Amino acid sequence: MATAKVRVATVWLDGCSGCHMSFLDIDHRLLDIADRIELVYSPLVDLKTFPPDVDVTLVEGAISSDDDLEKIKHVRARTKILVALGDCSVTGNVPSMRNPIKVQDVLTRAYLDPDLTNPGVPTQVVPHLLPYVRPIHTAVKVDIFIPGCPPHADTIFYVVAELLEGRLPDLSAKTRFGA
Repeated sequence: MATAKVRVATVWLDGCSGCHMSFLDIDHRLLDIADRIELVYSPLVDLKTFPPDVDVTLVEGAISSDDDLEKIKHVRARTKILVALGDCSVTGNVPSMRNPIKVQDVLTRAYLDPDLTNPGVPTQVVPHLLPYVRPIHTAVKVDIFIPGCPPHADTIFYVVAELLEGRLPDLSAKTRFGA
């Protein structure tokens, strides 16, 4: 009798994609776990809608917009184990560097600079920015935190492998912030 595959998703909020690149750096070990997982959502594949009943979701990036906040709440509601992947999701990291600056000042600098060919703040496509960038645990429950900028591929593989074995990973000797 075949064992059901673990339904895995990855999500990218406000970040640089470095954590997803580290995930891909698992390299050949991805083949070791491929038969045991079903990748049901990710920016790495062409799935548009986050599905229900996801076993594990790895979330990269911080919450910086209304869209990010709505997405992480939706993801949490449909995920059994939510993993904060990387310093942006764990602490806000680089995206939160805009926190001392008012949102209107950010928009003015980015879109209304007099040197721009066609200045104007977009009203479509660009999501509404929140006053402050936040790590994901400030909005939803996080089950596992993997710090690092980005986390090392070995650490990500360790977490996924432990979860596939039904164990919560002990990261106390495997991670530190910014490394």
